[in-house]
Amino acid sequence: MDRAQRAHEVSVSDMGLIGEVLAGLTATPKTLPPKLFYDAEGCALFGAITELPEYYLTRAETAILRTIAPDLATLLPAQAALVEYGASDEAKGAILIGALAPRLYMPIDIADGALADLQARMAHSHPTLPVQPLVADFMQPLVMPSGIGDRRVGFFPGSTIGNLDPEAALAFLRRARADLGAAGALVIGVDLEKSPARLIPAYDDAACVTARFNLNMLARLNREAGADFVLERFAHQVIWNAAQHRIEMHLRSEVAQVVMVAGQAIHFAAGETIHTENSHKYAVPRFQVLASRAGWHTDQVWTDADGLFAVYLLR
Repeated sequence: MDRAQRAHEVSVSDMGLIGEVLAGLTATPKTLPPKLFYDAEGCALFGAITELPEYYLTRAETAILRTIAPDLATLLPAQAALVEYGASDEAKGAILIGALAPRLYMPIDIADGALADLQARMAHSHPTLPVQPLVADFMQPLVMPSGIGDRRVGFFPGSTIGNLDPEAALAFLRRARADLGAAGALVIGVDLEKSPARLIPAYDDAACVTARFNLNMLARLNREAGADFVLERFAHQVIWNAAQHRIEMHLRSEVAQVVMVAGQAIHFAAGETIHTENSHKYAVPRFQVLASRAGWHTDQVWTDADGLFAVYLLR
């Protein structure tokens, strides 16, 4: 996981996910949608993951943003609208706000409750900054509200783009280009490809917090979809898929078993897995090619001192 859209306090049935869940569990190979990660328990576990010593992504990106903030202030237009994709909290956005002094901050997320909480916090921390949340799925075409103006800076941190298959990432970058307009810019955080010895522990930590995060998917289906998963019969599994340049997270059935989900029997062979998430990693040239295909030019690239993470300025 990197930083994904969070479905705070929204049930599986409310999200209309039952059909998607059953389709994934009856497919070959089996899958579950990553949206299932983020109930209240999943959000708490993800917060704990970002503090783990193995999980370098949040620390590396935050350090880069703090370092480059003065550069961004000179490179990006003054008094622009700052549009943050997947903004369930403003922690990283606040770094850009401090540097850019935007005339408007527009956080976009599917979770209206999270955006309401964000807006309330911003009213205290940035009382003079207009905050205009947009409740929407940024993976779909957006209708940008009137009054946003022509000067727009997009922000997509957390290497969330890594959770998308390359074609979906390309589609997002094209939509963002349309959202932000011909004069727009995009600041985007992307995890760098590196040794599996460094990557795998970030998704399979010694304290097993990520394992609990992954298994919480099944616990959530037990709570909300009438499932009867026995969590002890499944194990967290992390794979580096070199051919696809990605970390894969799976839940492996330790025994042959049948599980009921929403009244439907799901059969598992011993060793069969449920593929729960991908985290694609990009060497700088490969991401630049992807951005170029979407119509973006890479203006600047910054990395941390250890070469773990990159932040791009695209125009």
